[in-house]
Amino acid sequence: MEEVILVDESDNEIGKEEKLKAHKEGKLHRCFSILVFNPKEELLIQKRSKNKYHSGGLWANTCCSHPKPGEITEIAAHRRLKEEFGFDCELKPIFNFTYKKTFDNGLIEHEFDHVFMGVTNSKPQPNKEEIEDFKWVPIEELKKDIKENPENYAYWFKIIVDKLKK
Repeated sequence: MEEVILVDESDNEIGKEEKLKAHKEGKLHRCFSILVFNPKEELLIQKRSKNKYHSGGLWANTCCSHPKPGEITEIAAHRRLKEEFGFDCELKPIFNFTYKKTFDNGLIEHEFDHVFMGVTNSKPQPNKEEIEDFKWVPIEELKKDIKENPENYAYWFKIIVDKLKK
């Protein structure tokens, strides 16, 4: 049983909950999102597997997930990057935000999101259970496509891209 860390609006830990139950009840919990760029300043984005419990088949940031209870968020980010793309790189926190979104399947994402950024020369080796496709894309091209085709992108990713100063 996978659990998430429940938090208050200031990201103070207040408990833990089974992941799917937290998403069914819309409980605020901690998550992280990773943005990895290459030296050409292109962002690595992934098309989420259609088998995901929500937002399957949509384009999203390099990687995202939830730290496990007792796990430091930055350590979880490195763990998940290796699990999803088969590489690791230095990550630095760039901002946090909270969002709440109800999906068509009734699940509710109510998350305190820690956003990390990194740079790599590594060749992605995507985990096919998690990732349907991936590509490197310049930020300006991505912003233009999100504006023209917002339905192709995960809800939280559109918020992140909008907050990027790059």
